[in-house]
Amino acid sequence: MKESRRSRAEAEAASRSGLSWAAQGVTQGLSVPADVARRFALEWESQGQPPELRRFVSTSPELRRLSLMELIKVDLHFRWLEFHNPKRLSEYVAEFPELQSAPLPADLIAVEFTVRRQAGENVSLSEYQRRYPGNAVRLGEMLGEDTQLPDDRTAPQPGTGWLDESATRTAASPPKSDRSVGSRAATAPGAARPTLDDVEVGQQLDDFDLLLSLGSGAFARVFLARQRSMQRLVAVKVSHDHGTEPQTLAQLDHDYIVRVFDQRVLRSHNARLLYMQYVAGGTLQGVLQRVRSTPPDDRTGRLLLDAIDDVLAEKAAIRPSESPVRMMISAMSWPEAVAWLGRCLALALDYAADHGVLHRDVKPANILLTTDGVPKLADFNISFSNEIAGDNPVSYFGGSLAYMSPEQLEACHPGHGRTPADLDTRSDIYSLGVVLWELLTGKRPFGEESLSAETQVALGNMLDLREQGIAPEAEATVPVDCPATLLRVLRVCLESDRDDRWSSGAILAQQFELCLDPHARDLVDPPPRSWRARMERWLFPIAFLAIAAPNALAGVYNTTHNHSLIIGKTDAATEAAFWTAVGLTNGILWPIGAVLLLTFGRRLLVIPRGLRKGKQYDPETLAHVRADTLLLGDRVVMVIFGFWLTAAFSIPIGLEVSGGTLPPGAYLHFLSSLSVHGALAVLYPFFLLNFYLLRCIYPMFLKHGQPTVDDARRLRGLRKRCMIYLPIAALVPLAGVYAVTFLSPEDVQEVITGLSVPAMFIIVAFVVAYWLYRLMEDDLRALERVVASGLRTTEPSHPAERS
Repeated sequence: MKESRRSRAEAEAASRSGLSWAAQGVTQGLSVPADVARRFALEWESQGQPPELRRFVSTSPELRRLSLMELIKVDLHFRWLEFHNPKRLSEYVAEFPELQSAPLPADLIAVEFTVRRQAGENVSLSEYQRRYPGNAVRLGEMLGEDTQLPDDRTAPQPGTGWLDESATRTAASPPKSDRSVGSRAATAPGAARPTLDDVEVGQQLDDFDLLLSLGSGAFARVFLARQRSMQRLVAVKVSHDHGTEPQTLAQLDHDYIVRVFDQRVLRSHNARLLYMQYVAGGTLQGVLQRVRSTPPDDRTGRLLLDAIDDVLAEKAAIRPSESPVRMMISAMSWPEAVAWLGRCLALALDYAADHGVLHRDVKPANILLTTDGVPKLADFNISFSNEIAGDNPVSYFGGSLAYMSPEQLEACHPGHGRTPADLDTRSDIYSLGVVLWELLTGKRPFGEESLSAETQVALGNMLDLREQGIAPEAEATVPVDCPATLLRVLRVCLESDRDDRWSSGAILAQQFELCLDPHARDLVDPPPRSWRARMERWLFPIAFLAIAAPNALAGVYNTTHNHSLIIGKTDAATEAAFWTAVGLTNGILWPIGAVLLLTFGRRLLVIPRGLRKGKQYDPETLAHVRADTLLLGDRVVMVIFGFWLTAAFSIPIGLEVSGGTLPPGAYLHFLSSLSVHGALAVLYPFFLLNFYLLRCIYPMFLKHGQPTVDDARRLRGLRKRCMIYLPIAALVPLAGVYAVTFLSPEDVQEVITGLSVPAMFIIVAFVVAYWLYRLMEDDLRALERVVASGLRTTEPSHPAERS
């Protein structure tokens, strides 16, 4: 596995530099007894905090300085590689006077260099050689890199940084003999064949001048280089010539993935040279260090930009101007900045998965940042593509243990039957969740895990921690301003069962987009004690009251009105026939209406309850229930108003059939009266019912599935229908007033007297309907934004993000 080989290579480099890894049971050297080093290491691991060094330092004056330096080596290891609590040698020197009596030895300096590089920092050997000139040559020998110091002619001016110094040295310094590699010159007879270790800053490698070392590992070395033919800066990765990484990366052309330009084969070194887009803003590993050193209350989106600017300052690069993307990030809270980064990276994973590529090593050090703060996923060197013939996932399996999904750890564990071929994009989503949780809180979600050895016991412990879920102490580190939506999204990413995670990067990106919309995220994830959270469970009684109550009131008033105006002035037989017709009509239509509405809303009565209980539904079912929610109000209008119109004909006809006699014009009166009352009975409840459905029911479905084009269309359609229903609701009472003008003066006086109280209710109802309409309009626009974001799976939300 790649990580184990890398760890062994780094351990060998550390041992060359004199590092005594007490954490691994290696207590070399005579300056500190083995049991003291072990106790110091065990206390580090058990407490997770730096022990007090003074308690372990030898009391003998002759051995005190030597023992202190050996313990510092162990302390550096834990601080930089295990518990993310970095400390520099200069801080130890200031703290311990014993270290000030003589220059620091080269082996101690090399330890700091090694752990910083292993922690993902861009560390320059030339910088250390300038800082410690007395040990410059020795450091070069120990670390296996260039030992030549810049002379007065090539030394950079203060503040010019690594890039200028390297470029100047490349241009002005006389090269070592045969410094240009990758040429056609044959290796001298009997000479050893060059290797990757022979590639150094200052060389010309094929078409590239190597300016600066950006990083190195067990399999490859990465340099900042100037491509001569194109006169541009590129990142050059020199690795062993095997695998299909170039073919894999050549498929990927995305705004949030580092763009690979081309490759060259260096037959003289049996190596491959891969050159790609140079991203100058550092990595998320550097941002993480800044997060840990910044109090939670002081973290904002500006933190991300400050970390990038620090990296640029170290390279003496020009700080970028305030672009639209930088201004957007600067205005964000820290949780929003994390959500924005997550959205970009989720889109990158989705794009890669669509092209048959899995990353398998998503971690902070593999996420680069542009000068504007745009993240770019890099280092697919352990990924594999299922679209390239002969590409075997086993050959590319690897990753960093702390960020691995449970199934990826199981593929490492010999006691489990899972293989790398079993993994899919949900494993990358899990790793991204770990990265973002750590970025949000400064801590990993499962507490600090000991990664000092890749043993079965260690892997088993890590699997147990993931099975237990997010640690309580990790939950306690969540910022107080973190939206509930972001917390929910990350929890789903970190589900131990991959079937419970987000199924694709596109769905995950839509969820992160939701986190960036305050109105929409408040709809989808209301505060736990808010009225909306409590009302989610009351769909049936609220819908029943919203439909039945106004229709019952309108029915009672309409019946009383018609009786007093027409039926009460007829004979007893007609009055008895009238009540019979009313009873039969209501007895038939109300049950039929109830059955129809229950049929239309059957999914709404079942699925929300199932979701609250943790039940899973397929995308098709969720799409149907979303459609039912947005169409229920219209179906209620259709069914109820249709029954009012039916009653307008059935009651007079039933009265005639039962032996009653109606005066001339009564049929028209019944038709107009029931039509007006029916319209009032359904239009005003339409706004109340839809307001409840949009605020409390529809948003919950957006937590569980990706919306489609149909969702966007239905949301726009509902907004347009609301704009139609509102003026109709205002005009219906006017139509009733107009109908009154056809009555006799005596009837008009009676109608006006009877309408005084209902008219007040109608006015109040219209004001309430208008107020609900304005609230619904904001809700609909917010939900449209959420749905639209789910449909954009490849394009950045802001054009400037492409920079």
